[in-house]
Amino acid sequence: MKAVLASHNKHKIAELQTLLRKYVPDIEILSLEDVGLFGEIVEDGATFEENAIIKARFAAQSGYIGIGDDSGLCVEALGGAPGIYSARYGGEDTNDEKNNAKLISELGKEPNRAAKFVCTIACVFPNTKKPLVAAGETYGEILVNPRGEGGFGYDPLFWVDELGKTYAELTPDEKNLVSHRAKATEKLGNLLKLREMFI
Repeated sequence: MKAVLASHNKHKIAELQTLLRKYVPDIEILSLEDVGLFGEIVEDGATFEENAIIKARFAAQSGYIGIGDDSGLCVEALGGAPGIYSARYGGEDTNDEKNNAKLISELGKEPNRAAKFVCTIACVFPNTKKPLVAAGETYGEILVNPRGEGGFGYDPLFWVDELGKTYAELTPDEKNLVSHRAKATEKLGNLLKLREMFI
C-alpha cells in the first residue's frame, strides 16, 4: 500500500512510516516530491481537522492515498492559542525561538499553565469523498523556562507531569509512546487496518 504524506520533511515521512507499519506492515509513505506534486498548500481551515483534510486531498491528487496532518499547541489561559497558528505564532518571519519567546511573554505570570498538544491526521483515498480522520491529544503545562535539548517547536516548554519531563527531554522512543502524533497515528493505523480487511 502506497500513500503520500503532504510534507517535504523526510524525517516526518520516515517517522510516520515507522509508526504506521505497526498496523499496516506493507505501507510505504512517499513525499510530495516523490510523486511530482509541488506548489503551496493553502491551509485556510478553521480547525486542525479542516487543515489536515486540505493537505490530504492535495496529496491524493497523486493517485495514491493522501495523508495530511495538522498539529499545534493549545494553551487554556490563552483561549486555545496559538492553536492552528502554532507554527507561525511569532509572526511572518518566525522560528521556534521566536514562537517560544512570544508564548512565555503572552502567559507572563499567569498561574494557569495548562496546555495540550493536538494532532489530527486525515487520510483521503483517491476517488472517495469521505476522509478517514484520527486525532490525538497529550496534556501538560507550559514552563516559564525551557528544558531539554531534543524535539522541536514548543517541546522545551511542554511539561508532561506523568513523565516528569518536557517533550524535549524525552528520547524519540519515549516520545513515540506518549505524543499527540503517536496517539493520532495509532487510531489512523487501526482505521486503515480495518479498511484493508473489507477491500
